[in-house]
Amino acid sequence: MGSDKQATGLLETLRMERVRTILTHTYPYPHEHSRHAIIAVVVGCLFFISSDNMHTLIEKLDNNVKWWSMYACLLGFFYFFSSPFLGKTIKPSYSNFSRWYIAWIVVATLYHLPSFQSMGVDMRMNLSLFLTIYISSILFLLVFHIIFIGLWYIGLVSRVAGRRPAILTVLQNCTVLSIACCVFYSHCGNLANLRDRSHQRKYSSWFSFWKKEERSTWLAKFLRMNELKDQVCSSWFAPVGSASDYPLLSKWVIYGELGCNGSGCAGSSDEISPLYSLWATFIGLYIANYVVERSTGWALTHPLSVEEYEKTKKKQMKPDFLDMVPWYSGTSADLFKTAFDLLVSVTVFVGRFDMRMMQAAMNRSQDGAQQDFLYDHFSDKEELWFDFMADTGDGGNSSYTVARLLAQPSIQVTRDDSVLSLPRGNLLLIGGDLAYPNPSSFTYERRFFCPFEYALQPPPCYKQDHIAVNKPELPDGVAELKQYDGPQCFLIPGNHDWFDGLHTFMRYICHKSWLGGWFMPQKKSYFALQLPKRWWVFGLDLALHNDIDVYQFKFFAELIQEKVGDNDSVLLVTHEPNWLLDWYWNDVSGKNVSHLICDYLKGRCKLRVAGDLHHYMRHSFVPSDGPVHVQHLLVNGCGGAFLHPTHVFSNFKKLYGTSYETKAAYPSLEDSSRIALGNILKFRKKNWQFDIIGGFIYFVLSFSMFPQCKLDHILQDNTFSGHLWSFFGTVWNVFMHVLEHSYVSMAGAILLLILAIAFVPTKVSRKKRAVIGILHVSSHLAAALILMLLLELGIETCYHTLYEWYRYVESEHFPDPTGLRSRIEQWTFGLYPACIKYLMSAFDVPEVMAVSRSNICKNGMESLSRGGAIIYYASVFIYFWVFSTPVVSLVFGSYLYICINWLHMHFDEAFSSLRIANYKALTRFHINKDGDLEVFTLAVDKVPKEWKVDPHWEAEPKQPQQLSHHRKFPSKWSAAVAQQEPLNTVKIVDHFVVKTNR
Repeated sequence: MGSDKQATGLLETLRMERVRTILTHTYPYPHEHSRHAIIAVVVGCLFFISSDNMHTLIEKLDNNVKWWSMYACLLGFFYFFSSPFLGKTIKPSYSNFSRWYIAWIVVATLYHLPSFQSMGVDMRMNLSLFLTIYISSILFLLVFHIIFIGLWYIGLVSRVAGRRPAILTVLQNCTVLSIACCVFYSHCGNLANLRDRSHQRKYSSWFSFWKKEERSTWLAKFLRMNELKDQVCSSWFAPVGSASDYPLLSKWVIYGELGCNGSGCAGSSDEISPLYSLWATFIGLYIANYVVERSTGWALTHPLSVEEYEKTKKKQMKPDFLDMVPWYSGTSADLFKTAFDLLVSVTVFVGRFDMRMMQAAMNRSQDGAQQDFLYDHFSDKEELWFDFMADTGDGGNSSYTVARLLAQPSIQVTRDDSVLSLPRGNLLLIGGDLAYPNPSSFTYERRFFCPFEYALQPPPCYKQDHIAVNKPELPDGVAELKQYDGPQCFLIPGNHDWFDGLHTFMRYICHKSWLGGWFMPQKKSYFALQLPKRWWVFGLDLALHNDIDVYQFKFFAELIQEKVGDNDSVLLVTHEPNWLLDWYWNDVSGKNVSHLICDYLKGRCKLRVAGDLHHYMRHSFVPSDGPVHVQHLLVNGCGGAFLHPTHVFSNFKKLYGTSYETKAAYPSLEDSSRIALGNILKFRKKNWQFDIIGGFIYFVLSFSMFPQCKLDHILQDNTFSGHLWSFFGTVWNVFMHVLEHSYVSMAGAILLLILAIAFVPTKVSRKKRAVIGILHVSSHLAAALILMLLLELGIETCYHTLYEWYRYVESEHFPDPTGLRSRIEQWTFGLYPACIKYLMSAFDVPEVMAVSRSNICKNGMESLSRGGAIIYYASVFIYFWVFSTPVVSLVFGSYLYICINWLHMHFDEAFSSLRIANYKALTRFHINKDGDLEVFTLAVDKVPKEWKVDPHWEAEPKQPQQLSHHRKFPSKWSAAVAQQEPLNTVKIVDHFVVKTNR
């Protein structure tokens, strides 16, 4: 007991209850020396590169300016292909595949291109040597780890050694080691310098330059960097000795190449290769560090106290929000499911089965009132604050930003040099489209419920899988709905919620009681709320018809006749703003809704509110002598989904015979037009998954044109303009060949033309749709053919086989008098050279294209077998895909920009491609004591991308059964950057007052 107390006291004194060892690190075995090795390799590269004579380097560049210009263009294509993946980590595996893919084909291209030898850079040798050392190092370390684990198994090392090694750490160390050896070989070679053994130690000292008599010499050599490099190679990295010094290892080492500096150098060298010495040094460092860490269980890092550890852990905590939906993804299963669900809903449910009819049939009547649809528990209040939002459930950052604002007890905003405090709404209205792209358990829970639960936590009694059988299921201690003082939520479904026939909406909304900390008493998909001061809210369910069904119409018509007074005011909530969409599409929809407004409400509808369009716009009536059926038309779909433009709808003027004018737009019309410009340069960055579709389309368009054999005339002209004229003349000839003789390319072009014409909005006449479609497809076809010709011109460069060349260089520069390579080949049953051979052949793709192209041009396509043709077109596709994907995105993005800003078409397609999470807003209403309705629209321009645990939320005391709406700081996450905190950046973008009927 005494020892335990003493130990406890010691830990408390040192405040070291928990230390960070190798067993508690995030990555089990960090191997800090690999980071230091990376730094050393980078410094070495910079040193060796800077040691070249700059005058000679400039001269080499000038002599090869044409080749290097071509290299710059080639690398530019590779950069644009990889640009969406630079500087960030994208979770889908396609991004990781693209990184490796681009690295592979860049290296394969560079080592096949000429003029590198003249620049003093041998890409073939570097690549070949890297692959050989890399594979050899991995095999050696794998053998070491197997032996080490075997020693642990028989009990010769500590228990810590039983942990499996980190594969990424092994690969990282092998990569660093291989690069270091390649850098050394590029600038020092593999020479074995023969020296007088009696004076070897005197002149081979690493620190001889510190001697007084040699300081001036070293300083002079430092000024002559090229000589200093030679001194470093011959002295600092000199071979450790000859094989005769290590008789036991004489048959297991690589020898250096014989270097002669005069007479007396006949015979073979027994000097150990300096490259082998460097490799053995790195391997030894890895093994030594690994053995120390695994034998002691202690990493070479500083220990952390419990407080420091917890602080670090909190800083690393982040919410698990999902990204914005990639609408142009060619790899998203959700989008394919959305298309399938929409097809089934339209062809099966519309006109045949309607969930709204079933709700009406299952409804219970009591005293002539529809109790499952009508709620009047707010009607006795003196005043009421309530909120509206719509179109949430897309990106987690944007949805949580709005939910955080909704959850606050009050929001402080500045207006006219005064600070307003706007209390949280007792009621939250959500106008549909709760989750994107389709309704499912995953999208509802992760995209919709998750941000709201972080903003305002559900009560302690909440269970995620609970099904509310008899709503409303009130919290403990609350007898009836009127007594509940927390925020409540009512929702209507949108078109995305109807894709599965309203199944998910009914399960998660009508049969659950909590949306985070908002109580949901709602039982059906549409409702009527009686509010204070003779105000009403009608929440309509338009389904996929864009209209209410007859049973819904019957309910609201009877409610108006029986309960809504002549001086009452109605706020009508629908998902789609048919006043804007009907004007845009030149259509008429929602006839039942219009009938209800014009013939039943008769001017009592003061305000129509909708979502669906992801922006904020308000149109107010222009006073006239005619009847005004609706005073204000308000759209606010800024609840979390991608942004929609406002400038497209700026010319809307009339509804129900009444004139309207635009009173507010967010973002502004000018900003909306400017944002559309992002389609030109940002389309692929935002929609890199579109590569799957775009690259395949361009390859089909140019498939029949491979190969182009007679291209010499393009480069025969002596002027640049002549080159261009000849090049585009060839493009035209190829285009005519597609029209006259091609099968695959022509079929692809016709299919693409049909899709392009169908893609043009139906609001345009058929003639204009055809013209737009033809111009669109022509631009893609021209771009595909130009890229095809550029690739064909590039294939005409020199080529060679990497492995055969390497075996020749290896035998010449890496002597093997003891037959070590032959023994390894025999022991590995031929796997040693075979693995390296096939690995190197993976970098011979340009050679495959060039050889196959040459055979086709000489002997025709018939000279290739079916397998050879498949290999040829596959190798062409590998490179053509890289060239085409940035261009197809550029052309398609330019098409969207022209359409949205010049023709005012594709408002949905042109902005869903940008996936803009910014410009989020909610609308807060206040029924004051006079009965007037004050309307505040609050907006945040920039949505935070990084979050941290809110220190106020964490510090606030929590009671076991306390409901979250009673807390002063109810939201868990705050912006990581204070300048982006929504509570600090929120502003009023629109404010107006709707007078009540007195």
